[in-house]
Amino acid sequence: MILDAHSHVHDPLSAHLSALDAAGVDRAVLFPTRAHPERATDLDSLHHEMGVLERALAGGSGDEGFAPARRELDRALTAHPDRFLGFGSVPLGRPDAETAARVDREVTGRGLYGIGELTPPPGRLALVEPVVRAARDHAGLPVVIHGSAPTTAVDLRTLADLAARHPKVPLVISQLGGAHWMEAIELARAAPNLHLELSTANIVFAVRLAIHELPTRTCFGSDAPYGDPVVARTTVERITRAGEVRDRVLGGNLAELLGLG
Repeated sequence: MILDAHSHVHDPLSAHLSALDAAGVDRAVLFPTRAHPERATDLDSLHHEMGVLERALAGGSGDEGFAPARRELDRALTAHPDRFLGFGSVPLGRPDAETAARVDREVTGRGLYGIGELTPPPGRLALVEPVVRAARDHAGLPVVIHGSAPTTAVDLRTLADLAARHPKVPLVISQLGGAHWMEAIELARAAPNLHLELSTANIVFAVRLAIHELPTRTCFGSDAPYGDPVVARTTVERITRAGEVRDRVLGGNLAELLGLG
């Protein structure tokens, strides 16, 4: 089974399904999103959508941004339960009790597979720890952290520290850590519960090295609509041989992580 470990709700949803079909992807992890770059028709409208994304990555928009994103996600999951594996996000910087209640209600209570994609402001990845504690209390739900800019190398080291303190919680560095991909690989190599997701990595050698170093903890992902499932799958297939490692990266590792039969 081919599983895309990273995608966001599209508008229209049919465009995402077409992209998955073109890539031969069976199912995709689907995160809620507050920005929709695929809606843009010109540079001005793209600036608007990317402004929404920038505010989200800076920790902005608060609760008011979560409700519509959650509704979009629910509609997509209801319409295509055979294609999407839903993840849910929660606001950061809240007390432990509130965070735990939100995870109960908005993640496990909705039958979702994990938490993410979390986007703490740069330099403040420690805000994620209450979420990690809540995930630990739910048999180690996987938690996906935005890995590309504005996430910093210091943030990745903070995440590695969280991994050491919470060894039963799988933590996923998305986008292969962006510009800090070498550090992401090094940190994951030293932490058994750190996983790497490959979406939008722009250096083929980085993808090759991640798979070589961590063949059982590296997952193919597209970050669609920012990336493309066909391109992402082709990259993995260009640098791996047919066989167990490729099969693991293209779906087996994620299936194990999510407990899929």
